[in-house]
Amino acid sequence: MLMRFSLQKAKNLRAFRPQVLASSAFANSRFSTATEPSSNHRNPPRVPNLIGGAFVESKSKETIDVINPATQEVVSLVPLTTNEEFKAAVAAAKQAFPLWRNTPITTRQRIMFKLQEFIRRDMDKLAKNITTEQGKTLKDAHGDVFRGLEVVEHACGMATLQMGEYVPNVSSGIDTYSVREPLGVCAGICPFNFPAMIPLWMFPVAVTCGNTFVLKPSEKDPGASIMLAELAMEAGLPHGVLNIVHGTNDIVNAICDDDDIRAISFVGSNTAGMHIYGRASAKGKRVQSNMGAKNHGIVMPDANKDATLNALGAAGFGAAGQRCMALSTIVFVGDSASWENELVERAKALKVSAGTEPDADLGPVISKQAKERICRLVQSGVESGAKPLLDGRNIVVPGYEQGNFIGPTILSGVTAEMECYKEEIFGPVLICMKADSLEEAINIVNRNKYGNGASIFTTSGAAARKFQTEIEAGQVGINVPIPVPLPFFSFTGSKASFAGDLNFYGKAGVNFYTQIKTVTQQWKDLPSGTGVSLAMPTSQKL
Repeated sequence: MLMRFSLQKAKNLRAFRPQVLASSAFANSRFSTATEPSSNHRNPPRVPNLIGGAFVESKSKETIDVINPATQEVVSLVPLTTNEEFKAAVAAAKQAFPLWRNTPITTRQRIMFKLQEFIRRDMDKLAKNITTEQGKTLKDAHGDVFRGLEVVEHACGMATLQMGEYVPNVSSGIDTYSVREPLGVCAGICPFNFPAMIPLWMFPVAVTCGNTFVLKPSEKDPGASIMLAELAMEAGLPHGVLNIVHGTNDIVNAICDDDDIRAISFVGSNTAGMHIYGRASAKGKRVQSNMGAKNHGIVMPDANKDATLNALGAAGFGAAGQRCMALSTIVFVGDSASWENELVERAKALKVSAGTEPDADLGPVISKQAKERICRLVQSGVESGAKPLLDGRNIVVPGYEQGNFIGPTILSGVTAEMECYKEEIFGPVLICMKADSLEEAINIVNRNKYGNGASIFTTSGAAARKFQTEIEAGQVGINVPIPVPLPFFSFTGSKASFAGDLNFYGKAGVNFYTQIKTVTQQWKDLPSGTGVSLAMPTSQKL
């Protein structure tokens, strides 16, 4: 009933918006809640579901506030999608799948070409929305959108990426070939830290492979996903191919349990990631789960000092440290430990402010709870013997006194036994460790349970080669602080940072969203009167 109502009520978003989203910020500038100050929203707009090609206001009376982390103003309200609405979204995806999977790959690619064009056109609006809801600087928000855009561009070449294999005459008159086919309905569960990039890691690859998709954005910053969905439909994505639902634990469990969902992509914490991996895998679903990290940077004494210190500051404090590839741990080898004081001076020069301020280097963290957790982990380090070379916990930003701000923080003398080392802090905190040799530094990194990324800073080819060979991390940087690969490779976190067999985007991403079908065919005149043989068929003539 709900889906029939949605389709009758609105054939497309433009027809639907005036009826459901009138008099709200969502009706302006493609859903961008950043187009006017949220203080003007005495009745903050409700974020809609997307079901069967129509934005539908949820019937749920339970909502979560989307809060601007720099001001504490309520930007919008996220309803907890009802079970009936979730089922309608999955049903819409399932209904759209047969026609969409048989749509020519060239047509699906052209939609992605259009989508990337529209993302470029509206990049400023997307970035402004991200800064309002998530807090990162506008420049960083543009990077968030652009790194997702690169995945869309890569999906434009899906015809080549999805090619199968063919071997003629495997036996006399018999040919064998394999093709990659879509799975069906897939789902994505997104984190708060990259409101545009992570959804764009997921649905463009999935739908261009011929799947349909149910997306659950983070309840903390769903606006970018809604805007991207509007752009996808403007680009020609048919109704029901992409659907959006909202919520927390209940909707996540519903995604894991639904029999019509074949695969789940997740990015977020280890607690949630392992729960999703275990629950969904038990239901026979494919799962790719990108989780926590503790990324190390090894600094050799022969490294380029100026370039290295700049790289450490940018990778540690950018996005207020809320990146799964943030370089949060520095291992100084030998004499390079004397560089700590200069690192502190460069960190002091960074400006902390609201992301909308043009000279801001880093904005607030996502929530009051996140700030409290970061401060607690820093304090645990201090109580365990770490030395706070720079402490940004008590920073006050003029004009934004209520914001969730933490200034750059640097702890020295950290050891592997400390909680601040064992836990992913996910804030603008660099922890510094020391090693006497490259071998000792590599051992420190390898003993850590996480394996997202690791970097070395050196001018020695021998040291770099030893590092890349022996380090146990999925993504390795050599004089590169954040070695996240472009989409023609894959995001290859390992150890406790990833659960599953096939990583995000690149060839692995295409393989995740497709299954192999192998066809063996025989076209030849068969002689009559040969009788029936019950022996195992082989290619060998006896």
